[in-house]
Amino acid sequence: MQVKDIMTSSPKSCTKDTSLTDVARMMVDHDCGAIPVVESNQSRKPSGVITDRDIVCRTLADGKDPFQMAAGDCMTADALSVSEDADMGEAARVMKEHQVRRVLVTDNKGMCVGIVAQADLAEHAPEHETGDVVRDVSHPVGAH
Repeated sequence: MQVKDIMTSSPKSCTKDTSLTDVARMMVDHDCGAIPVVESNQSRKPSGVITDRDIVCRTLADGKDPFQMAAGDCMTADALSVSEDADMGEAARVMKEHQVRRVLVTDNKGMCVGIVAQADLAEHAPEHETGDVVRDVSHPVGAH
């Protein structure tokens, strides 16, 4: 099964200049915890990803005012991605190797066309593969 068969297609995205208030509202409106950050709404080339955890840990926990910040201030730059034509196992491998719960999906032009989350794998992958992803992503960094 290919990534394009299991991904959430056409995810809501933002740019580095999008206010954190708007990003948080997108998360609520679309019931998600991650928003791709793209260079522009026209190019849709990924420049990062912002998660609900990024907002909390990189603003509130640091005593910063989230109402004065934009996505670019606390996003994770260089977000990981896989091709929409990649095998589902490739998405699982990237998640495990980099200990991430979501991976952006790009087309052959490098445009963000989707996102794959652990939940997508849980719905479509064999149980043992899903279990491996959850275990490896959740394993403390540096632990053996």
